[in-house]
Amino acid sequence: MKLFVPREVSPGEHRVAAVPETVKRLVELGLEVHVEKSAGDGSGFSDEAFAEAGAKLAGDRPAALADADIVTVLDKLTPDEAAKMKRGALLIGFLDPLNSHDLVETLAGGGISAISMEFLPRTTLAQKMDALSSQANLGGYVAVVLVAERMKKIFPMMMTPAGTIPPARVFIIGAGVAGLQAIATAKRLGARVEAFDTRDVVREQVESLGAKFVIVDLGETGQTKDGYAKALTDEQLARQREALAKHCANADVVITTAQVFGRKAPLIVTEDMVAGMKPGSVIVDMAVETGGNVAGSKLNEEVVTPNGTKIIGLGKLPNRVATHASLMYASNLLALIDHFWNKEEEALEINLEDEIMSGALVIHGGEVRNEMIKESMQK
Repeated sequence: MKLFVPREVSPGEHRVAAVPETVKRLVELGLEVHVEKSAGDGSGFSDEAFAEAGAKLAGDRPAALADADIVTVLDKLTPDEAAKMKRGALLIGFLDPLNSHDLVETLAGGGISAISMEFLPRTTLAQKMDALSSQANLGGYVAVVLVAERMKKIFPMMMTPAGTIPPARVFIIGAGVAGLQAIATAKRLGARVEAFDTRDVVREQVESLGAKFVIVDLGETGQTKDGYAKALTDEQLARQREALAKHCANADVVITTAQVFGRKAPLIVTEDMVAGMKPGSVIVDMAVETGGNVAGSKLNEEVVTPNGTKIIGLGKLPNRVATHASLMYASNLLALIDHFWNKEEEALEINLEDEIMSGALVIHGGEVRNEMIKESMQK
């Protein structure tokens, strides 16, 4: 089977869906791996390194797409490019199918199967394949580093002959993978950290990292079977905002990570809450790409409010550490392919009885298999 790794072409994207280390493993499995020339330049992996690992360098992107049995991407292909793939081929990547209906229709109409990495079930067996978590982990780290660079204070407490500098106060909203990594990074830098999440089940994890867990009585909340926070009612959101306002006002840094899978991110930090923060404080809205948690945040912009609070709304945070982000994503893809690889036939096996495959294979045999995607296309 031929596997093609194209160069990512979305604006500002530096990551790549394979690295020399994973190419070597894929070749050992029996795949013929083709990597588009310069695909790894943005993440520090040269064409020479890919060639040494056993990849063939592809200079003709359309021809490589048309010839491949498997195409692995980080960001989705355009519908026009997807149409160049051959019938029966498999596309794997972050395909954003809930918002990319033209792409979904092109793939289904062309008889192309698609595994959307967003839809991998969050099970123990699928943990090595969980690309959402691997990228969110790095995003949480990057968010804290961005703040450290921009804030006019230092993170740790420092006792000096000139007096004692108190530690920065960091408040993190949402204790999923990104939030937990943000907590850990802020603590390593010496900050005093508080965190809030609607799911009480994450309290132990927050406290194990040395942060204080903020408790807000919202009534019945919880998480989905896949580990995502359930959407709150309007009344719960109002109660949450009122309780969180004072923690934002006391914080030097607020990092928001709250997202609801398949839906617009909830607005958590209102305009009044931002106005109540201290001059020079910094907010990072990690949900800005899905609508934003913070009033006034703008995608790929840094906004300074009238009271001197800076709101950072930069997207694709893992892209800022593209070498390790590519390594982790490529490892996720390798784990997925290896799990379904039939060694005797030297082919990737589409096993619809498998829980992982059943959840992530959103298009197959000319049909859209996922009910969420079907419903989104009917709206």
